[in-house]
Amino acid sequence: MTGGEVAGILVAVFWAILVSFLAVVLVRLAQTLKATTRLVADVTEQAVPLLSDASATVRSAQTQLDRVDAIATDVQEVTSNASALSTTVASTFGGPLVKVAAFGYGVRQAMGRRGALAEGNEAAGPAPRRTVVVGRTLPSARRRKKKG
Repeated sequence: MTGGEVAGILVAVFWAILVSFLAVVLVRLAQTLKATTRLVADVTEQAVPLLSDASATVRSAQTQLDRVDAIATDVQEVTSNASALSTTVASTFGGPLVKVAAFGYGVRQAMGRRGALAEGNEAAGPAPRRTVVVGRTLPSARRRKKKG
């Protein structure tokens, strides 16, 4: 065997190993592609029903939001009407009620002074002043007694 024949045999063995390696790689690649194809098919089978369910849910949510919007509009209208009603009631009854309350206060003051004078407390001096704050009576300032 000459050197050329040995070199030819080495090249042939190298090419045989290279082709075997490439064949194994191609077989593995084909298996990976088949598995990927199956995975994509399974995902597609499961995704289509999920997307239709999601679409139905979004439509239902939109319907509910429309209802809530209608309710909010009605509540706003009721609030506006209640505000107008309270303003009307305040303007209609507010003035006369204040006048009645003032008249009642005046009558109480007059009756209190008249009762004190009728009992003969003239020597005791005038009745202590009281300050009226929002329907409550506050006693006047107390006088300190001087000792000695």
